[in-house]
Amino acid sequence: MTNEEIKTYITAHASEATFDETGEWLTILIESNHLKSLAAVLRGQPMQLDFLFCLTCVDFKTHLTMVYHLTSSSNRNINIVLKANVNSADPIIETVSDLWRTAEFLEREVFEMFGVDFLHHPDLRRLILEEDFKGFPLRKDFDDPINMIKL
Repeated sequence: MTNEEIKTYITAHASEATFDETGEWLTILIESNHLKSLAAVLRGQPMQLDFLFCLTCVDFKTHLTMVYHLTSSSNRNINIVLKANVNSADPIIETVSDLWRTAEFLEREVFEMFGVDFLHHPDLRRLILEEDFKGFPLRKDFDDPINMIKL
């Protein structure tokens, strides 16, 4: 599928989606409350984006952006970046771990490091930090007086 065909297909399923083609891959920008439904569309036929190989978060100080990198194991020429902004003060987004199993671990990492709450995640708990650790180390407002880290 070409980028134009992909955009036409996605627009038919998510009219609110916008696109950015300035990078190497087509980037789809979607509101966080529409992310899960669009993700399900991308996972199914004909897109078959069955491989989530990166899930992360970016702190822009004013908001957080969830970033998902998707590809198809059967159609290697389709690579997509899916982005959704979430509110920094109350970062909540629906889990995609039921669509891509790799998200289960990656969402836990984002939960721990950025404080994003993934609704309906099957096992949302810390991976590395102690349970009583305060703050989110990868946020730009994180202050670590012991190690003097300030982003």
